[in-house]
Amino acid sequence: MSAALIDGKAFAEGLRAKVGVRAAAFEAQAGRKAGLAVVLVGEDPASEVYVRNKGKQTVAAGMESFEHKLPADTGEAELLALVERLNADRSVDGILVQLPLPAHLDEQKVIATISPDKDVDGFHVINAGRLAVGLPGFVPCTPLGCLMLLKDRLGDLSGKNAVVIGRSNIVGKPMAQLLLAESCTVTIAHSRTRDLPEVVRRADIVVAAVGRPEMVKGDWIKPGAVVIDVGINRVPGAEEGKTRLVGDVDFASASAVAGAITPVPGGVGPMTIAVLLRNTLVAAHRNEGLELPADAI
Repeated sequence: MSAALIDGKAFAEGLRAKVGVRAAAFEAQAGRKAGLAVVLVGEDPASEVYVRNKGKQTVAAGMESFEHKLPADTGEAELLALVERLNADRSVDGILVQLPLPAHLDEQKVIATISPDKDVDGFHVINAGRLAVGLPGFVPCTPLGCLMLLKDRLGDLSGKNAVVIGRSNIVGKPMAQLLLAESCTVTIAHSRTRDLPEVVRRADIVVAAVGRPEMVKGDWIKPGAVVIDVGINRVPGAEEGKTRLVGDVDFASASAVAGAITPVPGGVGPMTIAVLLRNTLVAAHRNEGLELPADAI
């Protein structure tokens, strides 16, 4: 058998189109556009590309993009003061501080300063707590995008065995919480898990978010399982000096066993910014006291 490809790029395009329609309706109701502020400290090339893409897609969806680029030696007090100003700015619905920050800045302190109601990345401890106890809040974009792809593929997830490989606050833990909320039986696996291949073989759903290139092999996968590969790793390419992108799953061997699988690139990656735009639109409606239909996005 050969696994069906889960096309995250196409799904993300559809989600962005829905956001665009709802953003126009929001502007008509509120008399302003929904607004996303992105803060970039320093000149990390990957972060600069990511921030640029976020800005373009925010504008394309009919929302305001506010970019704040600060030098790498910006002091913590200055950065926190900017975040506080954005918290108070009625034209800003979502605030995203691009990570990683330079080493002299305390990431947790910066995240804690963002208003939970504008924390569209879903990293604030209050939003993490809301997710844990099942209250409305903001969920990190990548795991929420993964859940959307899973539900689109499988429909009802109730009763399925799910293994999440990785326990980060950004992907692993919130992914597990989302799957629990869908009534899956969830195992969080990590570097200390004993006999990891055997644990993974029991899973109907595998979400790999461990940051190790092609670690998950095809013989780890239960025949017919759905595999969501969150990993984005650069490895040497066939030509000297060239690199290529691979996931945390060995795609060639896994796709011969799985029922469906996300490719890298073109799987989970495009979902992250699309869900960020979705979260910003949700924040805008909440900030203006407007109802957003539950099935809207």
